[in-house]
Amino acid sequence: MGIGFDHALYIKTQSAHIQERIAKFGGKLYLEFGGKLYDDNHASRVLPGFQPDSKLQMLLQMKDQAEMVIVINADDIEKSRVRGDLGITYDTDVMRLIGIFRSFGLYVSSVVLTRYQSMPIVNAFQARLETMGVKVYHHYDIEGYPANIAHIVSDEGYGKNDYIETSRQLVVVTAPGPGSGKLATCLSQLYHEHKRGIQAGYAKFETFPVWNLPLNHPVNLAYEAATADLSDVNMIDPFHLEAYNTTTVNYNRDVEAFPVLVAMFERILGECPYKSPTDMGVNMVGNSIVDDAVVREASRQEILRRYYTALCDYKKGKADDNQILKLELLMKKADVAPEQRRVVGPALAKAEATGRPAAAMELPDGTIVTGKTSDLLGASSALLLNALKQLAGLDDEIHLVSPAAIDPIQHLKTEHLGSKNPRLHTDEILIALSISAATDPTAEAAMEQLGKLRGCDVHSTVILSAADERTFKKLGVNLTCEPKFKG
Repeated sequence: MGIGFDHALYIKTQSAHIQERIAKFGGKLYLEFGGKLYDDNHASRVLPGFQPDSKLQMLLQMKDQAEMVIVINADDIEKSRVRGDLGITYDTDVMRLIGIFRSFGLYVSSVVLTRYQSMPIVNAFQARLETMGVKVYHHYDIEGYPANIAHIVSDEGYGKNDYIETSRQLVVVTAPGPGSGKLATCLSQLYHEHKRGIQAGYAKFETFPVWNLPLNHPVNLAYEAATADLSDVNMIDPFHLEAYNTTTVNYNRDVEAFPVLVAMFERILGECPYKSPTDMGVNMVGNSIVDDAVVREASRQEILRRYYTALCDYKKGKADDNQILKLELLMKKADVAPEQRRVVGPALAKAEATGRPAAAMELPDGTIVTGKTSDLLGASSALLLNALKQLAGLDDEIHLVSPAAIDPIQHLKTEHLGSKNPRLHTDEILIALSISAATDPTAEAAMEQLGKLRGCDVHSTVILSAADERTFKKLGVNLTCEPKFKG
C-alpha cells in the first residue's frame, strides 16, 4: 500500500509540542494519554508508516523529564474486565505495561486505583504492585460527579483523594482502557497541587479523531468505526469555531464535557487556560501525514474490517442493529463497499468451488493465496502453509508437514482430548511445522517467512474458532470473517 505517515517527523514534532505545553504551565504538566500508548495497532493500520509503539518512542525523547502514572478502575479489577484486542484482563495489562515501560527506561512512579473500595481482589492486586516497588494511591467515588462542581472541587471531593507524589516535569497519566478515570485523576492532582502552591497544568493527548483533518476524512471515519459500540460521534468543535473562527474536529464526549471542565478549571486555577476542547490537545499526527491517498485507502479498509467484525459480533449476540447501521453509514460516507476488500472474493470463490469453508490472504506484494478445508487441515491452516510456501518461493505441491506427522496429533485430539474435529487448527499446524523445521530445510525456509505475514489481510468464509483467531492475532494478521458459523 505504501507509506502515508512520516514516523521520524512525528517523533520530532510531537515531543517538541509537548515541551512547549510544559513551558506554558511553568514547568509541570499532567498529560492525559488517551488510547493505547504502547501497542496502537489501529493507528498503525490507518496511518501506514505509524508504528504500534510510535507514541512510546516519542516519550522516550523526554524520558528523563517524564514519569508514568497508570490508572485502573477498581470496579474493572473486581469484574475482571478484559481488554478486547489482547484478550487479557485490565489488571494483567497494568502489570504488562509496568514491565514494558521499565524495560524502555521509563520511570513508573505509581498506580492509582480509582473508585476505590476495599475488596479482597483489589487489595490483593495492590499488594502485588507494592512487592514490585510501585506506589499505590486511592481515589474515591465523588457524590454528584461531574455536575456538582462546588462539591467536587472541595476538600470533600478531590480533596479526599490521595495526593500522588510526583517528581518530574511531565506526568503521563495512562490506563489499560477507557473508563479508568484518567481525566479525574489529572484534575484531582491539579486541585492538590494548587492547594500546595505548585503551578501545574493539564493537556490531553488523543490520537483520534485528528483535529486538523476534515470531519469526514476516512481517518476520522475509521475512528468512529472503531468506537461504534461506544456511540462516539466526530463533530466540529463549536467552542473552537466560536473562539477562533476555525473549523477543527473533536468528538462528542469531549465537547459535551467541556463546559464542566471549564467550571472545574475556574474553581481550581481561577481561570480556564483553554477556550475549546481542541485547545486542550497536543496531537501532531495530522501534521505527519505525507501521502493523503495512502492513508485514505488504509482507513477505508479499516472501516470494512470493523464492519465485518461487527457482523460476526451480531451473529454471536455481542452487537446490536444500531452498531451495524452506523457502520453502514460510515461506509457510505467513506465511499467503500465490502467488495473492495480484495480477499473476500477469492475466499468466497474457493468455498463455492469446493463446497467447504475456505480462506484467502493478500501477501505484501499483492499476491492472493487461498486455503481450502481438507480431511487433514482446516482452511485457515491450509492457508497459512500456502502463504508461507509462496513467500519462500516453494512449489505448491511440496508437503511442508507430512501426513505421518499430522496423524498422531489428530489421534491425540480425537482419542484423548475429546475433540470431534480431527483437522489441525492454525496453532497446531505451526507447532507441527516447527518440529519439521528442525530436520527439514524446506520447512525451515517456510518458518522463516512468518514475520512477513504481519499486516496481511485474511478473510474466512466462516467464523473461526477462538484458537484460530488467537493465532492470527499473534501473527499480526488483519482477519475478517463472513458472519456464518461452520455447518
